[in-house]
Amino acid sequence: MSITLYALDGCPWCVTVHDALSDAGVDYETVWVDALHADRNEVKRVSGQRGVPVLVDEERGVTMSESANILEYVERTLA
Repeated sequence: MSITLYALDGCPWCVTVHDALSDAGVDYETVWVDALHADRNEVKRVSGQRGVPVLVDEERGVTMSESANILEYVERTLA
């Protein structure tokens, strides 16, 4: 799958991004991350930071964080 969303269960920003991807009909994989920032090594590896949500679009070579940026990307590029 070319779209991966790194998310934390219960994170309101992650839920917003999930909803936007689903509403746009985007197929994506969710990688659920640990609640402790110190244990989010995979997120750090792909994005350079430990915050979520993080969206990775392998097909377009895009990795981004910050829900507002991701929502804009989904609307402009993926919807």
